[in-house]
Amino acid sequence: MEIVIKSGIQTIFSILAVLNFKIIIMKDLIENIESTFENFKTDANTQLENGNKSAGTRARKSSLELDKLLKEFRKVSVAESKK
Repeated sequence: MEIVIKSGIQTIFSILAVLNFKIIIMKDLIENIESTFENFKTDANTQLENGNKSAGTRARKSSLELDKLLKEFRKVSVAESKK
């Protein structure tokens, strides 16, 4: 009986660890999206206001990174909603 209880508790802790890990991944992803968007916004405004060509290059690079991050967010979000 004690072995069954220990194995049940271990299973519960394993499930909680996985759920906690997924929450951490989602939070990190959202923080990364926010940070990348702030970089994009700063560089895009610098290009627009000052005509800074290198800021435009950085803004375009940030936009590509945002595209990847948003696709990853959608993938993780859809997977979580199916559970």
